[in-house]
Amino acid sequence: MIEAKAASWKKDRVGELADLLKQDGVLAIVDVAGVPATAMLGMRDDLRSIMTMTMAKKSLIRLAWIEAGLDADSLETLFGGAVQPVLVHSDSLSAFKLFSELEKTRTGRAAKEGDVAPEDIIVEAGPTEFAPGPIVGELSAVGIPAKIDKGKVMIQKTVTAVKKGDVVGGELGLMLDKLDIKPIEIGIILCGAIQDGIVMPPEDLDLDLEGFSNNISQAVSASFNVACNIRWFTPETVGPLLSKASGEAIAVAVEANISNSETIPLFIALANARALALAGQLDSSALDEELSGLLGAAASVASTEEATSDSSEEAEDAPEEESAEEEEAAEFDGLGDLFG
Repeated sequence: MIEAKAASWKKDRVGELADLLKQDGVLAIVDVAGVPATAMLGMRDDLRSIMTMTMAKKSLIRLAWIEAGLDADSLETLFGGAVQPVLVHSDSLSAFKLFSELEKTRTGRAAKEGDVAPEDIIVEAGPTEFAPGPIVGELSAVGIPAKIDKGKVMIQKTVTAVKKGDVVGGELGLMLDKLDIKPIEIGIILCGAIQDGIVMPPEDLDLDLEGFSNNISQAVSASFNVACNIRWFTPETVGPLLSKASGEAIAVAVEANISNSETIPLFIALANARALALAGQLDSSALDEELSGLLGAAASVASTEEATSDSSEEAEDAPEEESAEEEEAAEFDGLGDLFG
């Protein structure tokens, strides 16, 4: 009996795949079924710098997987549900980041005859952009009740045009496209990934990274405020604690009329303000030129501030932007009430 010999190109291809599988990083299987060729080329170009995508038959991937010394059962888990599998490798992304990048390729396309609805396809009630005409009858013919209202075609009520799992008819698909409803999702769909020998299904990789980051930021901010208010000295809290202590010390010194390099400028400014207030109550004939000039400058500044205030009354209703330091101080003082 003559044994069939494998074509040399197949051996070479298996060797190339095995070399890829032996590299460090994340391995994954994605499904590209239903993605048009032109769209696929664009997606691959966008992802080329962060991952390698290699298309091959399942049989060749299986042979390469075994040659690379990887667990065959893991591959079958990744293959589950993949209609048109593609091997993916990345040495710069974690499995979670890989999932996130692939999710960005998802987009919708118009439904064609024979497509199966992935979810209920719902047409909402309301006005459309169509002008009165035969379109009213065409909508009704595919089960979407419509009428003419105020010169526009109006969909009378919300309807489920196609239920999940049902096949989309040709005429209905065309009408949904006219309504700009693109229910068929295409993209590079992750079937699963392997990182550090651990097989991770896509549902375990779907994390709200932005929300997680925000939660960490809020926790750090709250911890910082607690540390400050219980006088817990660390490299991060020493600065704010010393700043607050310095401000409180100056306030006490001013109240106690203690003269030093920090309080004397404050005393002089306060005395100057009181002098100008008193001078403003005197007859102009009792004032010298210097004092009259100071009063005139003060009046000009006050007039400018009043005009600015009047022109920004609406803006005052909106919350003002605060600097990072002001926000930090406000949070610090607010939480401080809890600690006395």
